[in-house]
Amino acid sequence: MDFNLENPLTNSHELHFDTTPSLFLIESDHMPSKNYLKTLKEIDFDVSFRREAISSVLRVSCNFDPSLSYLAVNYLDRFLSSQGIPQPKPWVFKLLAIACVSLAAKMKEAEFYVTDIQGDGGFVFDPQTIQKMEVLILGALNWRMRSITPFSFISFFISLFKPKDPPLRQALKARACEIIFKAQNDINLLEFRPSLTAASALLYACHELFPMQFLCFRKAISICSYVNKENLLQCYNAMQETAMDGYKSQFDMVSSSDTPVNVLDRHFSSSESENTNGTVVMIPSNGSNKTWPEKDIKRRKISALCNNQTVQLSAFSDATTMLM
Repeated sequence: MDFNLENPLTNSHELHFDTTPSLFLIESDHMPSKNYLKTLKEIDFDVSFRREAISSVLRVSCNFDPSLSYLAVNYLDRFLSSQGIPQPKPWVFKLLAIACVSLAAKMKEAEFYVTDIQGDGGFVFDPQTIQKMEVLILGALNWRMRSITPFSFISFFISLFKPKDPPLRQALKARACEIIFKAQNDINLLEFRPSLTAASALLYACHELFPMQFLCFRKAISICSYVNKENLLQCYNAMQETAMDGYKSQFDMVSSSDTPVNVLDRHFSSSESENTNGTVVMIPSNGSNKTWPEKDIKRRKISALCNNQTVQLSAFSDATTMLM
């Protein structure tokens, strides 16, 4: 069975709560190092390299499920964290992206041909070159390919959401997942554990969709023994701009005659609307008042032929040494 981001330690698509403690214990093993984040923040070149590498991943993986792209970027960050940023040559971006996407596709048992992930032109790599790059990545990641990501904690935290109606929970999950996908591009969120990213995305989605349930949901997550309240607040605050960018609240997209049931049935359908004003929720944290601010809420198939420009494995000896 293919690898499931929501249940990385099992072969089942159903949540196994007996594996949850293990997820919290080992999630840091699937994160980039702190030095990686520090380097990205201090050196613009490294940020630009990561941005271009992620763009390459998205270009060569746009025919696959978005979760595959997310997994590939996770491999990319962990590889760069371990091996450092290589020279910014155009072929490096593309080879790294292709190898990460290829590994992610294999983990998810997605059917593909090498030509499917060669992208829309430029360098075309032979299978041996791609395989050699894959081996480098596997070694750098210590063969830990069943990545623990924020999606691994979604079901656990949703179980703390009081309303049990499937449509409500599905709407909450869908919006949180959207936020998580977008948050992967923000280097400021790389420092937070995947569980905190998941919890923050769900809280933000809850405040947008079900504001009356926010305080109760926030309390249920905050008292969870696996969650550090201060770190949760920091992650939530860091996520706000990412979460709001380009988003239009579901309740802004329907007329006043619509009921909550109709809203949820539409499941984030698009239509014109007015924006709603946000609020500021005060919460106690370690005896002091903290604010969870809200602002006004606002709302990738390549089919091009590659050039006949092929990179042979023999031309890769020096480059491979550089990347090791």
